[in-house]
Amino acid sequence: MTVPGTTEVVAPAGASVPATMRAAVRERYCDATRVELRTVETPAPAAREVLVRVHAASLNLADWYGVVGRPWLGRLSMGLRRPKIARVGGDFAGVVAAIGAEVIELRPGDEVLGVRTGALAEYVAANVDRLVARKPATASFEQAACVPIAGLTALQGLRDRGGVQPGQRVLINGASGGVGTLAVQVAKALGAQVTGVCSTRNVELVRALGADRVLDYTSEDFTRTGDRYDVVLDVAGSRPWRALRRVLAPDGSLVLVGGPRTNRLLGPLGGVVAKRIGGALGRRRVTFFVAKVNRADLEVLAGWLAEGKLTPAVDRRYDLDRVGEALAYLGEGHCRSKIVIIP
Repeated sequence: MTVPGTTEVVAPAGASVPATMRAAVRERYCDATRVELRTVETPAPAAREVLVRVHAASLNLADWYGVVGRPWLGRLSMGLRRPKIARVGGDFAGVVAAIGAEVIELRPGDEVLGVRTGALAEYVAANVDRLVARKPATASFEQAACVPIAGLTALQGLRDRGGVQPGQRVLINGASGGVGTLAVQVAKALGAQVTGVCSTRNVELVRALGADRVLDYTSEDFTRTGDRYDVVLDVAGSRPWRALRRVLAPDGSLVLVGGPRTNRLLGPLGGVVAKRIGGALGRRRVTFFVAKVNRADLEVLAGWLAEGKLTPAVDRRYDLDRVGEALAYLGEGHCRSKIVIIP
């Protein structure tokens, strides 16, 4: 029975959820290596939440930004003097350990993937209406953990902002990173002809992920090939508007996802603003967005994962107690594909 104002938690028969767990925490903005692993109270799922035993998590650049407190403009939402939320992480995949009183879609023992702040931990509680989808049985927990945020960014950027249609030509600038590797595959799943731009050491990786053409930016300027594209997804943010406009078809779209982190005040936003202004003056479609987490799109990605249309690539794997080291490596900017954390 549920007492009004409380939450009934259902766990598997004979199973118990520990009162405490290990989680990655930082109380202040700091160097990534100073993120601590602490013993904290295990969260109890609210009425429409599930408690997930995390089997794998993955890192996104947003995690690094949140730890170091950059760009400084971002502290308006993250917390001016210190982080509003001490816990770290976003992407996870695992097994439902307990459910809230109003959850009927999932049961303890079900395998799921999703997004929730604080995912770099042994357990995480997440809302089933927005933040969780079933994990395909054919996918590993590592593969599933790589998909959520990067996959949502790629999907919403290409499908919703870029309006990619079958047969269109799509260029991914920054095709070897966490978002880029999934964007190549998402664009192919949408029926596009895909060109990926990356460095020499990543050419074979991007080609193996399904790109129809791969350009090595160290030996070839992709903005001077004479080719034009219907949609350009700019993850790297490495080229100015005057160069990018050369590769856009007359009615093409430029979708901005990221950019250089050298500007401590604005981060990639400085380049984004310049390109938005350039696009407006040139009467071209230039958009910047931040992915919105929703169950419907997580289910689309999970479906493609089950069908083999998405095969996440993993650069490195770390134990949870080395999460600071993993975040520092991510912040160096040399990571390709995804970094996985194993609790």
